[in-house]
Amino acid sequence: MHQLANNLPPIQIKFTSYLPEHFMDSTDIELKSSSTPPPPAGVDYFKIDVILRFLLLVASVVAIAVIVSSDQTELVPFLGMLVPQPAKFKYSPAFVYFVAAFSVSGLYALISALASISVIQKPEFKLKFLLHFVFWDVLILGITASATGTAGSVAYLGLKGNSHVGWIKVCNVYDKFCRHLAGSIAVALFGSIVTALLIWLSAYTIHSRVPKASNSAANSIKHFINMGIGVLCN
Repeated sequence: MHQLANNLPPIQIKFTSYLPEHFMDSTDIELKSSSTPPPPAGVDYFKIDVILRFLLLVASVVAIAVIVSSDQTELVPFLGMLVPQPAKFKYSPAFVYFVAAFSVSGLYALISALASISVIQKPEFKLKFLLHFVFWDVLILGITASATGTAGSVAYLGLKGNSHVGWIKVCNVYDKFCRHLAGSIAVALFGSIVTALLIWLSAYTIHSRVPKASNSAANSIKHFINMGIGVLCN
């Protein structure tokens, strides 16, 4: 028996697919079409980004220049006589913080504008710089918005006073000082809005570079299952 088994030719088993040829071809086409598409190039708004950053730089410089030049000296009654009394921004911690905050904002706007220009020349670093821009823009917006709100509240007290605590208004005496404060705060508010636009622009640019979900793979699997069920039923 052992010798007879050795003399038997080897048995070859051939598996034949009973799927129709057109089904195999369509499956290959579907699998090829389901390949992952390359990530989209995204929308390039770096030129607008540079313009907005220069606007932030100009707003910061103008806001600082206007409030620094707001010094005014007037004669005010004191113990029955008129005494010269100056009004300066450095007398209020809120205004000092305002100048410091927009000094940082202006320096950051200059550095980030130069960085944005360099990114236009080297597009391979765009996504990395966008992530950094979003982080630092949010930080700068928090600083400038808080400084604007603080300076605005003190300026409002100078304009209207507060009768509940006995704080008298001073803008009827120091008119130039208050006009400079109002102009500086208005420009600062514009700078804060520009910073918010920068954040939205960077976030939208990052969003446009995220590859959109494709249904080609799901459609291929669904087509394969439907064809298989059809073959089994036949």
